[in-house]
Amino acid sequence: MIVLGIESSCDETGVALYDTGRGLLAHAIHTQVAMHEAYGGVVPELASRDHIRRLIPLLDWVLAEAGAAKADIDGIAYTAGPGLAGALLVGSSFAAALAQALGVPALPVHHLEGHLLSPLLAADPPTFPFVALLVSGGHTQLMRVAGVGAYELLGESVDDAAGEAFDKTAKLLGLGYPGGPQLAELAGKGGPTGLKLPRPMLKSGDFQFSFSGLKTAVLTQVHGRTLSAQERADLAWEFQEAVTEVLTEKSVMAVRHCELDSLVVAGGVGANRRLRQRLDARAAAAGLRVYYPEVALCTDNGAMIAYCGAQRLLRGQCGAPGGAFGVRPRWPLAESSALL
Repeated sequence: MIVLGIESSCDETGVALYDTGRGLLAHAIHTQVAMHEAYGGVVPELASRDHIRRLIPLLDWVLAEAGAAKADIDGIAYTAGPGLAGALLVGSSFAAALAQALGVPALPVHHLEGHLLSPLLAADPPTFPFVALLVSGGHTQLMRVAGVGAYELLGESVDDAAGEAFDKTAKLLGLGYPGGPQLAELAGKGGPTGLKLPRPMLKSGDFQFSFSGLKTAVLTQVHGRTLSAQERADLAWEFQEAVTEVLTEKSVMAVRHCELDSLVVAGGVGANRRLRQRLDARAAAAGLRVYYPEVALCTDNGAMIAYCGAQRLLRGQCGAPGGAFGVRPRWPLAESSALL
């Protein structure tokens, strides 16, 4: 069965073809970073319009790369939420129209479920059950994953997500958009000093996160001061150390709590090198194993949506009847099996 995946929840347009027998056939991503850079963040209306421009060319490219035709598609999976309403509507309406024309099902997919299952596309995938750290610009959550559609929320951020804190702190340090990768690059030029930022909720005894106060601590350091280039780098280093330490310790604690031995890391922040270093070292010391998606699949992409849709179709879930479609900009993962 060949499934087409369409991702358009924010500022990346992703299209992919996944074959349940042969695996990922082809995928393509167009990022809108250059377009939104001048505004310092994503402009929803511009994002929606750009998705409209990109979907057909990306679909044509993916089909050509896979040596396939539209008639070979057996189902279409699309991101139905959470995300920007207008951007989601572009992808969902495109998927519904194409599915209606081809006479195949169109299946709504939860964006976070796509991220959770993306490490299963790797050459050496994890097996169920496992604990997943979902860490991105919009979410920081720990989940116990028993199987496709079986997710138990263990804890999440009570305020800013880790990726959001990276972006906001980058702006405080005068860095451009997107801030997270630029802050990580700057941190690579810094090192330990006498400065010690807080590690929020590190000793809370639960699986909740909080990064808003950490961002405020950085603001206190920069307010009314002109930092040298090295001071900015050192502050970025300490900030990254604080975030990655909290994420690492909470994740290991969650795996032990669930009496499992596997941790899956997904989402854009999962590409952070320092986070991977800390997790690998900490897991090795604790006798655990950590799995990551390919770096190219850490950001939003169509491959994870195609894979997720394929797994649900294999388990008997049907698409929306009569070409109907809908989106849910706010959609708790626990409700991912609910009809739109």
